[in-house]
Amino acid sequence: MTVLKRLLRTPEGLAGTIMLCLLALAALLAPIIFPSDPLSIAGPALLPPFTDAAFPLGTDRLGRDVLAGLVHGARASLAVGIAAAAVAVIVGALVGTIAGFAGGLVDEALMRIVDAFQIVPSFLLALAFVSVTGASLTVVIIAIALGAWTGPARLARAEVLSIRERDYVAAARVIGMHPLEIALRQVLPHALPPVLALSSVIVASAVLIEAALSFLGLGDPNIVTWGSMIAEGRNVLRSAPFLSIIPGFGLVVTVLGVYLFSEGLSDAISARKTTN
Repeated sequence: MTVLKRLLRTPEGLAGTIMLCLLALAALLAPIIFPSDPLSIAGPALLPPFTDAAFPLGTDRLGRDVLAGLVHGARASLAVGIAAAAVAVIVGALVGTIAGFAGGLVDEALMRIVDAFQIVPSFLLALAFVSVTGASLTVVIIAIALGAWTGPARLARAEVLSIRERDYVAAARVIGMHPLEIALRQVLPHALPPVLALSSVIVASAVLIEAALSFLGLGDPNIVTWGSMIAEGRNVLRSAPFLSIIPGFGLVVTVLGVYLFSEGLSDAISARKTTN
């Protein structure tokens, strides 16, 4: 039985997959469903939800469509989460593999760099980086990845330390393969699966950090994000709480979906190892 089938057989995996597929579908179809700019004024201001068929989730203080912002916000959140996780996993896996395979002074130097990044909380590091360099989607992705690559690096190093003495690695040394080639072609592929399993946690964390930065006004001002929508609704929280509740619900669904998916995936991989 494949990992995908095992994943869909678990309640957590099935629920998480459905939630993430719906979010991904909404993000992909956002330009088709709402082709106009979600930041443009579309109707009367502060229209409550379910009172006008043209604006099912109402409008904000400036008359912008909340549903359009929610759908386009999903696009931004998933883009940031996936891109930041990809950068963090790639950088962390490479650093961890080189450190674990090389050992000695190289290992010590790289691990001290990892320690230096790890002692600073991810959100504070992202906050400082964006504050200095300026807010844009690319900068936010890099800022989040700066605080997230240390986990994959440590995990990859631990896996490499247990792999580098195996017979096929020794055979690669005997036939004269370059150490870097051995590390990247023979060792890294076997150390990568546990690191990839960590990526779901990084995606969820990246979505929350991006929302927090946007809430503080440090997100990309040219796109709609759930954090900026929550911040916009903060000013009219008593009279129009739906402006903050709706994007907040989107964040909850996204993080919960990623968590359930990762739990189901872990169970599916564990079940496969057991059967093998």
